[in-house]
Amino acid sequence: MAKSVRVTRESSTGRNERFHDTNTGRKMTRTEFVRRIERGKYPDYHVRKIGGRKTPVSNPDEREGNNLD
Repeated sequence: MAKSVRVTRESSTGRNERFHDTNTGRKMTRTEFVRRIERGKYPDYHVRKIGGRKTPVSNPDEREGNNLD
C-alpha cells in the first residue's frame, strides 16, 4: 500500500516543510505533521532529529519508491 502523505514544499536547504495527506486532504506544516506522528495518527511514519529539528520520515520497508517525496 502506498504511503498517504506527500511533501508539498521544501526549504531552500531541502528540508521538507509542508505536507499533504492524500487520504484526508489535510495540509500540514512540518511541526503539525511531527505532532500527529508522535500522537500515533500516522503509524507509517516516525520522527528523527536532524540538524537539531524534529523531522518526519517514512518507516523503512522493502520498497524504495514510497519515501516522502
